[in-house]
Amino acid sequence: MAAADSRCALAFSLSPGQAGDAPAGRALLHALPPLSARCHLVMDRAYEGNETRQLALDLGLDPVVPPHPLRAQPWAYNTEIYKRRNEIERLFRRLKGFRRIFSRFDKLDVMFAAFIHFALIVESLR
Repeated sequence: MAAADSRCALAFSLSPGQAGDAPAGRALLHALPPLSARCHLVMDRAYEGNETRQLALDLGLDPVVPPHPLRAQPWAYNTEIYKRRNEIERLFRRLKGFRRIFSRFDKLDVMFAAFIHFALIVESLR
């Protein structure tokens, strides 16, 4: 999920449980609407790979992600902006407040995605 803040999701996609986060995240970056100004892209460490960071730079985004501690050449990142990652985590917590989402009652992806859309609309109206 790509979110603007703790209330507004820009895009999301479903992926198989056994799939990695980074390939799905790169596909989601391609699906983002064009942004008018250079924005910070605050990412979890799962997305700290070179390919994902380069894609973010190519799309005009400023990636904010801490490097893996064992990297030979770690990069500097804005720690103050990275602290705001909890805002996106709060959106996930709000979505998990919907029992139908956290327990995955819907077996069809289309129904599950539809309810996520519904939950995002409800959260944005609160």
